[in-house]
Amino acid sequence: MRLEQGAAPPVGIAQPLGRDVRRILAPNPSPMTFWGTNTYLLGHRQIAVVDPGPDSDAHLAAILDALAPGQSISHIFVTHAHLDHSPLATRLGQETGAPVLAFGAARAGRSPVMEEIAQSAPIGGGEGVDTAFAPDINLRDQDCVEGDGWSVIALWTPGHFGNHLCFELGDTVLSGDLVMGWASSLVSPPDGDLTQFMASCARLQQRAAKVLFPGHGAPVTDPAARLDWLLAHRRMREAEILSTLADGPQTAAALAARIYTDTPAALLPAASRNVLAHLIDLTGKSLARPLGALDADTLFEPVASPPANS
Repeated sequence: MRLEQGAAPPVGIAQPLGRDVRRILAPNPSPMTFWGTNTYLLGHRQIAVVDPGPDSDAHLAAILDALAPGQSISHIFVTHAHLDHSPLATRLGQETGAPVLAFGAARAGRSPVMEEIAQSAPIGGGEGVDTAFAPDINLRDQDCVEGDGWSVIALWTPGHFGNHLCFELGDTVLSGDLVMGWASSLVSPPDGDLTQFMASCARLQQRAAKVLFPGHGAPVTDPAARLDWLLAHRRMREAEILSTLADGPQTAAALAARIYTDTPAALLPAASRNVLAHLIDLTGKSLARPLGALDADTLFEPVASPPANS
C-alpha cells in the first residue's frame, strides 16, 4: 500500500512542516529514493540538521542558505550510513564546526546472525553503504540530546540498516528509512535484517507518535495504521514465500519473480534481496532451510511441521 504523496516539494527550498521542523529536499530522485532525500532542520537559532544527505555541492549550499541571520548549525544527526543520507555530514561539519552524531560507523549495530553471515557467506548486499562514515559522537539507544529550543531522543531501530536511528521530537518521530509512506523499506542482508526490522516497527508502535517525518516522501500522518500495514505486509510476504516454497526448492530470485508480479523488472533485484531477508528470518524460525552453503543463489526449502501428536 502506497500512501498518497501529493506533489513533490521544490528541491533545495526549506519548507516548514510544523513542530519547529523544516524540510529541504535533496536533488537525488531515483526509484529507490523517490523524490530524493529529506533533510530536516530543527529549532530556531542553533539548528540541528538531520540527514544532510548525499555529497552534493548544491544541497550543501541549500542547507547553509536556509539559515537566517543569527542562526547557526549546532548538531548534525544521521539516521543511518547510506550514501543518500550520510556523506554530506562530514563537509557540513567542516563548514559549521558542528559535531556529527549517529549510532556508530557503517557496520555498527549488525546482529550476531548477520555479522556471522557477513564473515562467512558470500550473499552480496552492501548496496549504497557509506563505508567511510564515522560519527564524531556515538549515540546509544534512548540517549537524549538537547539543543536551543529542541530535544530529541535517539531510538535504535535496526532492520533496514544496522546502525539505523529514529529521532523522537515530542509526539513527532523522524523515522529515516524504517517507515515511509510511499514504499516499504528495502531489507538487504547482511546490512538489513528482517528480524530486527519487525522488532523495530513493533517498538515504534509503542511510541504512539502522531506524525512521522520519513527519509523520503511525504509525512506519515497516521503512524499507527502505517505500522500495522507494514507488519501485516511482511507477514503476508512470509506466507507467500512459504506457500511458493511448497512447490519445491527455489532461490530468492526465483521466489521474487513469482511473488512480486506487479514489480517493474528493474526493481526485481531489490525484491530478491527482501526475499533473501525473509528466507534468513524463516531459517532462524526453523520454518525454512538452505540446501547447502548460504549465498545469494542458494536453494531453500520449507521445514516440514512435526506431527501434532509428536
